[in-house]
Amino acid sequence: MIRAIIIDDEAYIRTIVSDKLSQYFSNEIEIIGEADSVKSGVKIIEDKNPDLLFLDIQLRDGTSFDMLNTIKDKNFDVIFITGFDDHAIKAIKVGALDYILKPIDDDEFKEAVKKAIDNSKEENNIEKLVEISSEYFQGVKKKRIVLKTLENVYAVYEDDILYCRSEGNYTTFYTKQSEKILVSKSMKKVLELLSEDVFIRCHQSYLVNKKHVLRYNKQGVLVIINEVKVPVSSRRKDYVIEKIF
Repeated sequence: MIRAIIIDDEAYIRTIVSDKLSQYFSNEIEIIGEADSVKSGVKIIEDKNPDLLFLDIQLRDGTSFDMLNTIKDKNFDVIFITGFDDHAIKAIKVGALDYILKPIDDDEFKEAVKKAIDNSKEENNIEKLVEISSEYFQGVKKKRIVLKTLENVYAVYEDDILYCRSEGNYTTFYTKQSEKILVSKSMKKVLELLSEDVFIRCHQSYLVNKKHVLRYNKQGVLVIINEVKVPVSSRRKDYVIEKIF
């Protein structure tokens, strides 16, 4: 049985989450406590050592990242609960963490909880994931993103990504370290992770980090460091040149 704590400063949200857990996951998840602030959240987590947290981003005395950064041993999974806050949602996404939007939709709720139940059987990487989400949320300049493959979880600095190539629902990240990281994400999902002012979509299947572009040549390609060539589609040529040069 997975032991869960709900932390939200709105009592009615705690009630909704509790009711949905009882309705859909009574055999898998036991609610062992609730809290409504950073201070009370830290105390109940340290006292009860849960397996899963349902966390509102904004609490009455700080944020859930403030709370998580206070806790030394993060032996739990996290599902964030948030409103339509683009910055908070992107912070969660770059850390490859799960979230539920308010108002809470049944299908989204069940999908997020099922994933957490599955994750409970695997090795927990929550400390690194929370660290990266927290960095983004707090505006750290050198941004990192989490990339998950079948074998590994990578924490990659955006500045180290040269370009990305997508094929259907898969994208390969090419890095400065000559490492190729293949993830199960479409181009659309990748665009949600990366900084819009740094990465330019130069082709239907390619994104390039403009910081590493050396030149554009007459063959219709961008030449980046190490003389790597990235194609530019004819219809994107003017846009790409304007954005990069």
